[in-house]
Amino acid sequence: MNALILSALSGVIMMFSGFFLKTKSAVRTLAHILLIAIIAVAVLELRGIQLVAVDTKGMMVFDHFALLFTIIATLSTLIFFVLSSKDMERVGMNYSDYFALIFFVLCGITMTASFKSMLILFLGIEILSIPLYILTGSDKRNLKSNEAALKYFLMGSFSTGLMLMGITLIYGATGTFYTTMMQLPQGQVPVLFITGLLMLLFALSFKVSAAPFHFWTPDVYDGAPTVFTSFMATVVKAAGFIGFMRLFDEAFGGIRAEWKLIVAIITVITLFIGNITAVFQQSVKRMLAYSSIAQAGFMMLAVYTLSSEAKDGLLLYAAAYSFATIGIFAVLIKMQDYTFDGFNGFAKAQPVVAASLVIFLLSLAGIPLTAGFLAKFYMLKGVVESGSLWLAIFAVLMAAISVYYYFRLIQAMYFKTGNAPVLELTSSFKYTLVGLAAATIILGLFPNVLLYWLYF
Repeated sequence: MNALILSALSGVIMMFSGFFLKTKSAVRTLAHILLIAIIAVAVLELRGIQLVAVDTKGMMVFDHFALLFTIIATLSTLIFFVLSSKDMERVGMNYSDYFALIFFVLCGITMTASFKSMLILFLGIEILSIPLYILTGSDKRNLKSNEAALKYFLMGSFSTGLMLMGITLIYGATGTFYTTMMQLPQGQVPVLFITGLLMLLFALSFKVSAAPFHFWTPDVYDGAPTVFTSFMATVVKAAGFIGFMRLFDEAFGGIRAEWKLIVAIITVITLFIGNITAVFQQSVKRMLAYSSIAQAGFMMLAVYTLSSEAKDGLLLYAAAYSFATIGIFAVLIKMQDYTFDGFNGFAKAQPVVAASLVIFLLSLAGIPLTAGFLAKFYMLKGVVESGSLWLAIFAVLMAAISVYYYFRLIQAMYFKTGNAPVLELTSSFKYTLVGLAAATIILGLFPNVLLYWLYF
């Protein structure tokens, strides 16, 4: 709860920081300090130390799972700030406001990770989504950015309507908003409840860009300022899955037979469309957009199985996927050409950065010794243990296809000649990138560095 309160206060402070801080570097420093403070209070709460105790009436529970994900999301945001916050200056005039919006997104993420009432889930998703609509359209001079924001807002509003309708129907069937207090008649599930469940499933599938509700993703990710696409495609997507899994585990876990086949179909379509479409992209940014859909397919496996391995895997996946994608986007922002050809000869000009990119790409592809491999392994282990061997085999085949488009970027950097135009890269940027790559390897070798905190 302390992290949630501090995130909200930080958002308000950043809104007014533009008035009393004269330089952009001061605004940036303040944002970093506030984010570190949020991580510190979340860690203290994880160790059982609360600065402020608030009675949420059981509508939110800050257990180890919720707090650990909050720390992962906040840490990923801090890395995003360190690598890319300076590039936010180029988006527009309202520099401090961008930080304020991101802090409000963190509020929504914390609520989505800790809800016990569907009303809090709804509020969390909306608090998370509305700042993203604004950030998508923050480059007001760019028609593409405005179009992406409008498309995102309209599609987001539609899914919000579906979610509200689903919550209403479930409340009508059970008489409660609490996910752990729903009681159904013995031996039968009311049609009202099933209809509400399906509406929630479709609405959340939209939020995490699972197929066939993914159509907005490439256009929005491509149209939004690249610096914000990085944040949207990583931390926010992972938060959506944490909420997705929590809802289905606590509210619908007892009637898995009613929805498991539909989730399996959505998973298969998401993996297929994301991977096959990514193969044909010529822009690295659009490839990463479709790749994010494919990664969503893997994260859907956690919703499908709802096992303890899936829970471990989803947390590891959130960290591995966020670290790798934030790192790749941080470099992409510095490039003047977003196509694969724009990376030709990049390794010769920037050997350290290129080596870091290779580690991130290997992690996304699920190659051993990286965090991405173990995250995928946990997911597949859960699927196999649930008895759905066919789904695990299909996911492995799709992961094999993904190797092609990730290695295509490695090929451009190392095996093609060219003069990749790149903006100036500072030493601190390179050190941070190398540190992030090292963290990706460490999590791949010693996952308990992270997962220990879930059970200690």
